[in-house]
Amino acid sequence: MSEMITGFLSPISDFLYYPVLIILLLGIGLYFTFRTKFVQLSNFKEAVHVVMEAPEEEGSVSSFQALMISTASRVGTGNIVGVATAICLGGYGAVFWMWIVALIGGASAFIESTLAQIYKRRDTFSGESYGGPSYYIESALHSRTLGIIFSIFLILTYAVGFNMLAAFNLRDSFQVYDFYDPQWTPILVGAGLALVTAYCVLGGGKRIIQFTSFLVPFMGMIYVAVAVLMIILNLNYMPTVFKLVFQDAFNFKAIFSGIAGSSMMYGIKRGLFSNEAGIGSAPNAAAAAHVSHPVKQGLVQMMSVFIDTLVICSATAFMCLSSGVTPSPELSGAPYVQAALSTFLGGYGNLFITISLMLFGFTTLIGNLYYVDNNLAYIFGKMPRASFMIAFRLVAAGVIFLGAIQQADLVWLMADVMMALMALINLPSILILGKTALAALSDYSKQRKAGQKPVFYAKNIGLDDSQLDYWK
Repeated sequence: MSEMITGFLSPISDFLYYPVLIILLLGIGLYFTFRTKFVQLSNFKEAVHVVMEAPEEEGSVSSFQALMISTASRVGTGNIVGVATAICLGGYGAVFWMWIVALIGGASAFIESTLAQIYKRRDTFSGESYGGPSYYIESALHSRTLGIIFSIFLILTYAVGFNMLAAFNLRDSFQVYDFYDPQWTPILVGAGLALVTAYCVLGGGKRIIQFTSFLVPFMGMIYVAVAVLMIILNLNYMPTVFKLVFQDAFNFKAIFSGIAGSSMMYGIKRGLFSNEAGIGSAPNAAAAAHVSHPVKQGLVQMMSVFIDTLVICSATAFMCLSSGVTPSPELSGAPYVQAALSTFLGGYGNLFITISLMLFGFTTLIGNLYYVDNNLAYIFGKMPRASFMIAFRLVAAGVIFLGAIQQADLVWLMADVMMALMALINLPSILILGKTALAALSDYSKQRKAGQKPVFYAKNIGLDDSQLDYWK
């Protein structure tokens, strides 16, 4: 059965990414990069300042907490296993193309999250805000139908595709141990992960925010610190690493002779899977933050892309490549990272990666289901009743269990195809609505230059209060 599904999805995935998503992702990213005057570079310092601000209302979601929710979803098994898979199957040059996707995608991430803030809505009972692509598609493009379709794709992507993949990647890391049993270990790992996730998500959204705010910075710093230590120990080999990366990245003869399996394609796929810039996920977290101006969350989510790819993904890539272990299809995934780190930590390297995958994978699962809740509320017009949500979360936990017992090709393909379907709706939408976000950036910049604390008024960007909900 799995072979039949894989055979069906494979050509669809190849077509969606080449030529469709390559044109959309890079084209729209470049367009916004130039229209914002390289906001991802020129406003990076401002983004750091915004992250440290307290929320506008006491007790509400801060910019930092919204960053942690989106980073919890972005920073996951893709930063470890996704990078290793891209290098083993696509070649050294995949690392370069992941950097390109992040640099260009930072502008798209800024636009989509700024739009989510502009068109977010206020909960009349709690006073908290919520929103995302479905909401700006409905409010600005006047199509609730398209908004519902996007929400369905997001739910399938995160509750099914990404969560199955996170569970599989964690299970895959156990193959190096003597106690691994091909029949029982996947079942035990999947069951344990499903039970712990179900317990957490049944506690509600506040627990998710508190949990990720504490765990994400901690796990990220430890992981990067170990990677840096290993790179320092192998510093003499780093010039060779850079040489291999750039040589392979610009080997266009090899790329265009087999585009589907090239370093460019794997770099784009795994880069997009890791940082999610432009696919419409992070705006769901961005809309929850209480800030004085929408651009603040655009800057924060732009920074999340950098943290994900340019810091954590690069740490994985350099840690692996500096080890001297030659990447190969046989080592694809967690085994390559474990083999590389074992040259530094010996047998503890395997254990460190397994623990990292537990932490990264678990926060991915939690962050993903936060997004899903937001889009279920959109489809139903309100948060479904408690009995429905309990049943849904139990099913979502069951899907996590299924992911742990599947084959690698199937779970990667499902995640890639579903992610592509989200992007195919969100990227054209933000291209159409981009002028609103650009006007907001101009308004923000004017106020900052005047020495003022930026405060948002709809009329300043050519909108009236009747077009918005939260900002009335």
